[in-house]
Amino acid sequence: MDPHPTLPHKGGGKIKGGVACAERRESDLVTGVPSTDLEHAARLVRRARRGVAFTGAGVSAESGIRTFRGQDGLWKQYDPFKTASLQHFLRDPTIYWTVSRERWHTYQQAQPNPGHHALAALEAAGHLAGVVTQNTDGLHRQAGTQHLVELHGSGRTVRCLDCGGIEPRAEVQARLGREMPPICRVCGQRRLKPMVIFFGESLPPSAIAEAFELARACDLMLVVGSTLQVYPAAEVPRVAVELGAPLVVVNDEPTPIDVEAAVVLQGRSGEILPALQAMITAGG
Repeated sequence: MDPHPTLPHKGGGKIKGGVACAERRESDLVTGVPSTDLEHAARLVRRARRGVAFTGAGVSAESGIRTFRGQDGLWKQYDPFKTASLQHFLRDPTIYWTVSRERWHTYQQAQPNPGHHALAALEAAGHLAGVVTQNTDGLHRQAGTQHLVELHGSGRTVRCLDCGGIEPRAEVQARLGREMPPICRVCGQRRLKPMVIFFGESLPPSAIAEAFELARACDLMLVVGSTLQVYPAAEVPRVAVELGAPLVVVNDEPTPIDVEAAVVLQGRSGEILPALQAMITAGG
């Protein structure tokens, strides 16, 4: 139980009684968000036993992987439908694989950042039941997340659309200099596609069912690094909120669901999540 009285404030969070301490002022400087809001979020997460984190491209941006729709998003450089729609891919896989060859080094070198590790720590501490992600980079799993739902698939494997043969993505990427588009090692066809969801494809039924199941059962929804513009994935947090779960949003720009949040922490998830996790740990 919180030993200090709490008072409401206009931001929607609560302020602990007593004089502000140096530690709180330091957290303001580190995260860029008011320490009172961080404390409010920490109390909500600390109480959670079936929390769910819903993450988007913003989480991996601090690992060097560009977002799709942000200020420096990939879709401002590449046509999303010519690059990543199933219709265009089936017509000519070369467009996708040319972009992939340009971007692969950044993707391959990316490592989990402090935000990924903080979410894994919150799961290990029993506050999160799992992570539902729109990302395909595998960094959550690499950081140690155990219960991971990848709504848009995994970019680390490639499947042949003709024979179903599967290869590690790295092996396919390695031969793009001499094969464009790459050739299936099993059947010799040229329709090798990463096991991610393209525009025009449905989400994997098992993944979306598991995500909604977690959302319906959760006692906290933590949205991190997502603009919540891609459906039906963006419905997952809303289901939790409609069933009464408190909502915490961590993002560097506004989202459509901010008005329903108990607290919004605007800034970099790689800074905010570790500070949040440390505050939860310190509070016992």
